[in-house]
Amino acid sequence: MTDFAQSRRKMVDCQLRTNDVTDHRVLDAVEAVPRERFVPASKAAVAYIDREIAIDASGLRVLIKPHVMGKMVQLAAVRPDDVVLVIGAGSGYSTVVLSHLAASVVAVEEDEALARQASEAIVELGIENASVVEGKLSEGLASEGPYDVIFVDGAVEELPAPLMSQLKDGGRLVVVEGLGGAGTVQLYQKAGGKASGRFAFNASVGPLPGFDRPAEFQF
Repeated sequence: MTDFAQSRRKMVDCQLRTNDVTDHRVLDAVEAVPRERFVPASKAAVAYIDREIAIDASGLRVLIKPHVMGKMVQLAAVRPDDVVLVIGAGSGYSTVVLSHLAASVVAVEEDEALARQASEAIVELGIENASVVEGKLSEGLASEGPYDVIFVDGAVEELPAPLMSQLKDGGRLVVVEGLGGAGTVQLYQKAGGKASGRFAFNASVGPLPGFDRPAEFQF
């Protein structure tokens, strides 16, 4: 039988710490969350390998590699009094990790089955400051905003303007822009009503649906 607690500690020590994740709050949050609960039962034994794991039947939706997610969460600099929006709840893993860092977390998921899985996991784990709402990912959730942090759990070709408008002044948005080997993690910060972004690191992350760049008209 797999010792998941030991696997979790090894993941934190050998994958996150060695990839410059040094924030103890982030490390503690990741170690507190049973990653195996958020993958199909047939993949539980490999839940702590540093690779993406498919979480739906199509194989298109995935859990981000542990060290990449850890670096993204650290980049977001979530404070204990922050309100966080997760775009792409998936099976709920990032939502639960972030719930250990923030005052409250709300996640949007447009896949009905994944939204249900994420909600069930939150209830089973006794998480009281997080919830999942079914809705279109690219539209975010303006009704619960604005947010201190928006965490986009997957890669996008283009970031829609409505998401940035849901960020508080002084807020941060973390996202992987670009697909495959062209992906880069960007940190956007809002000040004076305007958002500016900076490159953080390179990362190849599975794409989220609904964020394709509009086709350009060609003569």
